[in-house]
Amino acid sequence: MPRDDIFPHVAASVLRDETLAIHAGYEPDPVTKSVAVPIYQTVAYAFDSAEHGAALFDLEVEGNIYTRLSNPTNAVLEKRVAALEGGVAALSVGSGAAAIHYALATLLEQGTNFVSVPQLYGATYTLFAHVFKKQGIEVRFAKSDRADDIAACIDHNTRAVYCESVGNPAGNIVDLAALAAVAHARGVPLIVDNTVATPILLKPIRYGADVVVHSATKFMGGHGTTMGGIIVDAGNFPWRAYPDKFAMLTQPEPAYHGVTYVEQYGRSAYAAHCRTVCLRNTGAVLPPLSAFLLLQGIETMALRVERHVENARRVATYLHDHPKVAWVSYAGFPDSAYHALAQKYLGGNAPSLLTFGVKGGYDAGRKTLNALNLFKRLVNMGDAKSLATHPASTTHRQLNEAELAQAGVKPEMIRLSVGIEHIDDILADLGQALDAA
Repeated sequence: MPRDDIFPHVAASVLRDETLAIHAGYEPDPVTKSVAVPIYQTVAYAFDSAEHGAALFDLEVEGNIYTRLSNPTNAVLEKRVAALEGGVAALSVGSGAAAIHYALATLLEQGTNFVSVPQLYGATYTLFAHVFKKQGIEVRFAKSDRADDIAACIDHNTRAVYCESVGNPAGNIVDLAALAAVAHARGVPLIVDNTVATPILLKPIRYGADVVVHSATKFMGGHGTTMGGIIVDAGNFPWRAYPDKFAMLTQPEPAYHGVTYVEQYGRSAYAAHCRTVCLRNTGAVLPPLSAFLLLQGIETMALRVERHVENARRVATYLHDHPKVAWVSYAGFPDSAYHALAQKYLGGNAPSLLTFGVKGGYDAGRKTLNALNLFKRLVNMGDAKSLATHPASTTHRQLNEAELAQAGVKPEMIRLSVGIEHIDDILADLGQALDAA
């Protein structure tokens, strides 16, 4: 839906991603005429009077109270990402992990459960399987990312279905429309981590997602300098239809002045609850300077993703044909189990995150990783620089053998996040590393 406050003079729906990434959510400052988004490095905001302060707290007037709740710099970032994803509202937080936590915590309470695909980033798996468990919240990992396996796990205590649109590091592409249909038929929202795909390649809300989360640290920031997370509210889930299941949105909220979110905020009720209950009371605040830096990254995201994708295609082909490589997992190959879904959801593109295994197993893979020069050995992804890691010994180290297999992580697997350097230099580095193995 177009939003006047996302881009004041032109409906967001008529603008392309490259334009939204530069302009959405901001007009030049009316006082200074600053074209760049100002960094509002402030903790609090002055009230005109005691009555004005009370009106702000009672949500009778718009405005800022305290940066733990909102900040003008962060607000531009939120509007910009909401525009790119096609949502009605967004919330920026201190990290992608915080975004995932809040996205679920706002709907869950002791005794409830949620259903997740098994292919997850390692820290997400830990949050789901261990941290939530200690809080009396159950995660139900489906046997696979297929809709029928998800459906088999949903019961009357289920409050959400969760997936990564493109699994990290498994590289699986989820059939979002099928998962959304299953979730909605059983009265629960679909929450999608869209970090790997980015809104440039995929907009999950178009296929039925109700909430989209991002680690903005990755492709949005794009330079490995700034932590951040984003939660986007699609504004489409019918919370009112399930008043008992989602009482936190349909009944007065004691944690925030007795407000009833669906009445006060309408379609953006979910995002408002994330902000005023989760963020306000647990404080994973995104610093305004970080919001500013993420906005700089977003301006060039479309260009970088285009180069990432093309370089990854060349890398995948090179590895596929290399005599020392045992296998390559890349959705761009016609024989990939996810090739058809890449055509359906990613416009025929394949993500720049890919995995491969070196002949000789774990030891050969370790030697190859150690021999890389241009590729940096670390656990980030989505950086302009090419990055490599060994998931089984790093991001997924806490998983046992069975859990690794379910998550799609093989012992010899090397995960590449292919950067935007010249492709000849990228291939040369891979070649010399494979020779060293």
